Amino acid sequence: TILAGQPLPYPEQQSRDIRMDLRTVAELILLLVIANATPLLVGVLAGSRLDTPLDGNRRFVDGRPLFGPAKTFRGAGSSIAATALVAPLFGFTFLQGAAFGLLAMLGDLLSSFAKRRLGIAASRSAPLLDQLPETLLPLLLLQPTLGFSTREMLMAALVFGIIDWLYSWRRDKGDVA
Repeated sequence: TILAGQPLPYPEQQSRDIRMDLRTVAELILLLVIANATPLLVGVLAGSRLDTPLDGNRRFVDGRPLFGPAKTFRGAGSSIAATALVAPLFGFTFLQGAAFGLLAMLGDLLSSFAKRRLGIAASRSAPLLDQLPETLLPLLLLQPTLGFSTREMLMAALVFGIIDWLYSWRRDKGDVA
């Protein structure tokens, strides 16, 4: 900014801007965690009750499952409901939260569909393929509506991607459910 002829902001203004950015990033990460972890948590709590697969156990033309047995109506519905209920705590509307959860679940379905085409078993991890669709779909499509910056979106996607990858890695090792 000095080169542009404008003074640098006061240090306290810079830290306030950084905190605001970090708060938004933290809220986006929490929405992503809620959208993606709720189906797992509800699955552990509910067991096999209401675990009807979204694909109805149908197979694609390649003979492999469309999505697999882990993608259920219960999981998708609980994700959308939980994200919708939490969103107002972060200043978003109930409907924006529901849209966030829905888009995260659509991203998850896209990655499951791609993993089945690649021959990767249900509930097995595929780095980046697992994280990118469920993260970027809600962030990219809702960015204009929710009003966060591209920088905040990229920071949230990076941090959530690392968290999700670490969880998937530990799950594949058998350390977590």
